[in-house]
Amino acid sequence: MNEAPYTVKVNLCGGVVSPGDLFELLVIAEKVGVDAVSLGTRQQLYFSMDKAYAEDLEYLMLAANVVYELDANEYPNIVSSYVSEAIFNSGSWLKEGVYKDIFDQFTYRPRLKINLVDNTQTFVPFFTGNLNFISSDLNNHWYLYIRFPKTSQLCCCPFLIYSDDIPQVSQMIEEVIYNNRSEFYDQEQVDENSFFDLLKPLLNFTQPLNEPLTLPDFYLPYYEGFNWYTDNKYWLGVYRRNELFPLDFLKDVCALCLQTRIGQLYTTPWKSFLVKNIDQADRRRWENLLNKHRLNVRHAANELNWQVEDQCADGLGLKKYLVREFEEADLRTYRLCFAIKTQPRTGLFGSIVLRKQEHAWDILYTRDFNPNSKDFLSYKSRLSEDELREHLIDLVQFYYQSYSNSELNITGNSLPENEVKAEGIMKTVYQCIHCMSVYDEIYGEEISGILPGTSFDTISAYTCLVCGSSKDDFRAKEWTVLS
Repeated sequence: MNEAPYTVKVNLCGGVVSPGDLFELLVIAEKVGVDAVSLGTRQQLYFSMDKAYAEDLEYLMLAANVVYELDANEYPNIVSSYVSEAIFNSGSWLKEGVYKDIFDQFTYRPRLKINLVDNTQTFVPFFTGNLNFISSDLNNHWYLYIRFPKTSQLCCCPFLIYSDDIPQVSQMIEEVIYNNRSEFYDQEQVDENSFFDLLKPLLNFTQPLNEPLTLPDFYLPYYEGFNWYTDNKYWLGVYRRNELFPLDFLKDVCALCLQTRIGQLYTTPWKSFLVKNIDQADRRRWENLLNKHRLNVRHAANELNWQVEDQCADGLGLKKYLVREFEEADLRTYRLCFAIKTQPRTGLFGSIVLRKQEHAWDILYTRDFNPNSKDFLSYKSRLSEDELREHLIDLVQFYYQSYSNSELNITGNSLPENEVKAEGIMKTVYQCIHCMSVYDEIYGEEISGILPGTSFDTISAYTCLVCGSSKDDFRAKEWTVLS
């Protein structure tokens, strides 16, 4: 019986790599018997390799000064929205030089997942890291949202972080967490005040947080094919249905970049890559490259808006099946994105999440169908794969019905006819401290047999549908009802 191959992971910091560096890495992969590589949701690069090549790989990587991991993910890649700069965002102070300066100052290998995200774009997720730095309206200052390791607890840092301080602050936070694992690592509940009491004395300067972060309305820009964006320049996005990019194709991409003076390539959280700054005069050469390798572009949008775990054949197979079913139903999915989670805490994000539970599936969704929201609601539970199609289509249709009626506070059930909503009115909901799912008395919980209007206090025994926590792990929370 053949041994399972090794999985090799190389972090591409911020999702950016020079054509020369990538070409050298591809040559190494070729020398150890690889013919294709894949990209990950944290903008990293993967390939599978026969174990017999392990010593050869070690020698080649050392000679090329490439840091890699073998069947491990101890050091997650730094995710950034650098890929979206100038094409998927507008009007921000966060430009190319700011990203580069921050990347260059990371002199250590982070063990925590770090995201650096422009708040004017929605192409790169906001909260899939442990340390989520999100640009504020104040020049060179960032919000920081911390998701403590091995928890779903997300908290906002009470002060803004200056750009140049991000690497140092990240390292300090990592040291505080790992030096106090019994308080801040894999705990049911973290005392946020205690954490910031330990952190703040380590910082030289802090900027008070005066304005809360406002999430932009989500839409996923079409990220494939040739697209014009400025000054007679084009960008090219390449997606692969099987998530595999042939080495011969990527080597030709690198060579053409070098010939046409394109200095950077960009990987995306959607397991695709982008080439920017293609001159109009060179566009034909890029089209010929796609022709040479028989690569298709311009896939349907409802195929591009899926998040699947890295190196997950089961998740990819389910995605392909559901995409075919959506296509057969001629289903509109604009402004929605989907995630398939076969393992807990995989850091995927989506408007609608399919979560595997033993031999069944749950359907979750965010309260406003914004995938950057962390307030999950349960739609259906314990479904077979064959049942997913029908319920997903129903949920998508409900979203558009609600959206067209301007019902921004969307839930799995329609509001009772006598329920009147007014802008700015506060109500109380009950939120799980572990997974952030919400019980709302207005809607009850159909799956659990709880009727709309049932007070939380009157439920004798309640279990969270999302994570299984008890009623004691829910806290009252004020919620603003929008009109």
